[in-house]
Amino acid sequence: MRIAILGTRGIPARYGGFETFAEELGKRLAERGHDVTIYCRERHPTPSYLGVRLVYLPTIRHKYADTLAHTAISTLHAVTQGYEMILCCNAANAIFCWLPRLFGTPVALNVDGLERNRKKWNKLAKAWYLLSERLSTFCPTHAVSDAVAIKAYYKERYNCETTFISYGAEQGKLTTKVVLDELGLEPLRYFLYVSRWEPENNALLVRQSFEQVETSLRLALIGDAPYAPEYIARVRHTKDTRIAMPGYVFGQGYKELGSHCFAYIHATEVGGTHPALIEAMGRGALVLYLDTIENREVAGDCGLAFTAETLPAVLRQAIDLPADERARLQNAAMARVQDRYSWDAITTQYERLFETLRG
Repeated sequence: MRIAILGTRGIPARYGGFETFAEELGKRLAERGHDVTIYCRERHPTPSYLGVRLVYLPTIRHKYADTLAHTAISTLHAVTQGYEMILCCNAANAIFCWLPRLFGTPVALNVDGLERNRKKWNKLAKAWYLLSERLSTFCPTHAVSDAVAIKAYYKERYNCETTFISYGAEQGKLTTKVVLDELGLEPLRYFLYVSRWEPENNALLVRQSFEQVETSLRLALIGDAPYAPEYIARVRHTKDTRIAMPGYVFGQGYKELGSHCFAYIHATEVGGTHPALIEAMGRGALVLYLDTIENREVAGDCGLAFTAETLPAVLRQAIDLPADERARLQNAAMARVQDRYSWDAITTQYERLFETLRG
């Protein structure tokens, strides 16, 4: 099939979950013989990457207009290219999904989580996301949910049947540690947090909770955000020399950090299935996760759950965890990823969905 993926910032993946999703799915579809195009906001030096054709189109660099503007332009371009299937990401883009259908091209929409709950949005943006949830039930040919909880939400609120297809993750640890040497970190001597630094991802909570714990371990607080300068300034405002805050780390460095951490802290409270949580589990990290329905669905009994109030205590619990219990949780997490979150199996699910929608 000729397949287009739009609604993300594009690849190489250097921002968030949807970009990782587009890269991992796109390259595997290309390996299976499909002609895959991904629409991008940042120009790449070459017109293709990992066997995927890249199309760069302009956007409006603004917190509230960036995604919508780029997806609108991408959709207008896509309807002229003769694609047999379009995969659109983010429920906010639902309003554009009807246009390819007028030209006979089926559209699958990955709705992600309940984005209207993010604290960074103003009232108008929250209202748009709420409207987009409704639009997601009929503008695309079919909607995809990445978490069982999100599938249940759309069924209960809108009586809409979505297809559940989760995110995936690589498995196994890397032996290299180049980025650790660059950041002055030692294997198994640091907690790891990775996310966009936005209020609902709780980077500030993680930093402040860690500062309450007496330990020689360090905290690698990885991330940044393009539209949250005040919040980022608050996160960075610390005198604790145990905390490393290098900004974004992608690619090999990100994989190395997940492979050698003492424990991974996942504090995101909004969204569906979060790739970073699955990836940490796939690396065999001890996982500490904020106790939400979506995070519990992924981690199950393979990690230590916490609330905003209990995180300092759970950090201490992780430090004091007996070796055999630590190993049990790590092995259970890797087995859970292998059983439920294989990228190859997920690619097959999308292939089958595309073939069904193409009819």
